[in-house]
Amino acid sequence: MPVSEVTQRGVRAPFVDNLERGVDQGDARSIGQSQDTPTDLESDENVPMEAGELEDALARPSPVNSSFLPLPWKGRLGYPPEVARGQAYVESLGLTNARDVAKILRWNDRYGIKFMRLSSEMFPFASHQEYGYKLAPFASSVLEDTGKVIAELGHRVSVHPGQFTQLGSPRREVVESSVRDLEYHSEMLQLLRLPPQQDRDAVIILHMGGVFGDRAGTLDRFRQNYNALSQDIKNRLVLENDDVSWSVHDLLPICEELNIPLVLDFHHHNINFDSRQLREGTLDIMQLFDRIKSTWTRKNITQKMHYSEPVASAITNRQRRKHSDRVSTLPPCDPTMDLMIEAKDKEQAVFELMRTYKLPGHELINNIIPYVRADENKPYKPPRKSTKKDGGFVDLEALVPPALTVPDEEVGMGGPEGRIYWPPGMEEWLRPKKVVRVKSTQSPRKPLVSKKTESAQQSGEVSTITLTMPTSKTPSRRPSTRKRKASVNPSSSTSEEPQPETRSPSRSRSNGTRRSTRLKRVNYVESESV
Repeated sequence: MPVSEVTQRGVRAPFVDNLERGVDQGDARSIGQSQDTPTDLESDENVPMEAGELEDALARPSPVNSSFLPLPWKGRLGYPPEVARGQAYVESLGLTNARDVAKILRWNDRYGIKFMRLSSEMFPFASHQEYGYKLAPFASSVLEDTGKVIAELGHRVSVHPGQFTQLGSPRREVVESSVRDLEYHSEMLQLLRLPPQQDRDAVIILHMGGVFGDRAGTLDRFRQNYNALSQDIKNRLVLENDDVSWSVHDLLPICEELNIPLVLDFHHHNINFDSRQLREGTLDIMQLFDRIKSTWTRKNITQKMHYSEPVASAITNRQRRKHSDRVSTLPPCDPTMDLMIEAKDKEQAVFELMRTYKLPGHELINNIIPYVRADENKPYKPPRKSTKKDGGFVDLEALVPPALTVPDEEVGMGGPEGRIYWPPGMEEWLRPKKVVRVKSTQSPRKPLVSKKTESAQQSGEVSTITLTMPTSKTPSRRPSTRKRKASVNPSSSTSEEPQPETRSPSRSRSNGTRRSTRLKRVNYVESESV
């Protein structure tokens, strides 16, 4: 049969010879496919072949390669990166992150948390100068679904670009990167398609940045760059005082001038403040509360503040910038505003305040059971493969995974009892308890006779078996024949004959005792005296 008769339904018998010569079945099935299908010559997938090409390939002689190796190598080696696959992978990460936000929101809502900051890293490299990309259209539907959950639950969200986003920088490339980053955050919030009020409350929180040796010049550059921003960014942009350069007194005038809301960060204020007008703490800053609040009400945006505390061991201002794991008190603020707790323990710091001050939702929170998770399914471990001893029996029922006891939508949600809180420093309770295996001391090895006795007792034949314990054979030492002379005794008589050697009576081996190996034959020979 000619090769051209091979079809996609299978390979006929005469073609087996060709398969044994190096053509696999997957390639054989691809023969006869349409020639109009475009193929990627550098693809790793199977490339369709024609009958003529296959015959030419099989008739091709073996290559003749040179044995020369250019060593030592002094050139350069390179590789072609797969940029297309990398872009698709990055986009898939962003979509996965966006889908996870919906479950985080429902988890927050179950336990009374209705305010959350969306991660700026949700879509990696989205604002990169070379590898950046737009979120629409590939992420439009996913973000819109996330926005529907936000609207359904009535939550409020915000974003906070990093410290490298500075509109007052004297470097043009920094300003351009900052604008790209702000446009990325603006697009992400717009694609949520939130209701009008929730959309206004979805703000972009920004720091002024450095002073660059000229505070007035930095403010002028900020004014110029701010006016060049898109209207959506202007509607969302708010400024926050920092703990290094810009205090509340520095930012409040520019916020009132440009109609920009001001976020008061109490922790930053306690480190960086105008000591000529205020003292450290939350008392003196309260005299500016009305001016700060008016920057929000003019744009009909729900006011927001930040609160955190330094670590207990901090002394200097640089050490005090480090946030503590949890906070111990609430600042004096309007109870209807949004307060962002910036602590290392995230939601656990919020739960700590809710339990301490009996805030709404505290009754929903219970302690987790150490090393036990009732809101997760136990991992399925398939049985080990059968051995030859059981005749190759395969238990098909054991190969079927058991039914899930926790539905997918309830996994990680705290279980029916809401066990989601753990004391400070007890994060290890979330993980399974480590099994410490103590090595037991090995018992002395039993002699072979005792094993036989045990087997005989188990079989009931101990009465018919007479066992004798073999005596251990000690290697006998050959007695030394070397004679030893006694010391000369002048008072001894010359007529005395040498005494025969005396041997201690040896014990019989029949009594089961072991003969001493230290017994030696000694001859005492006295020298003759003159």
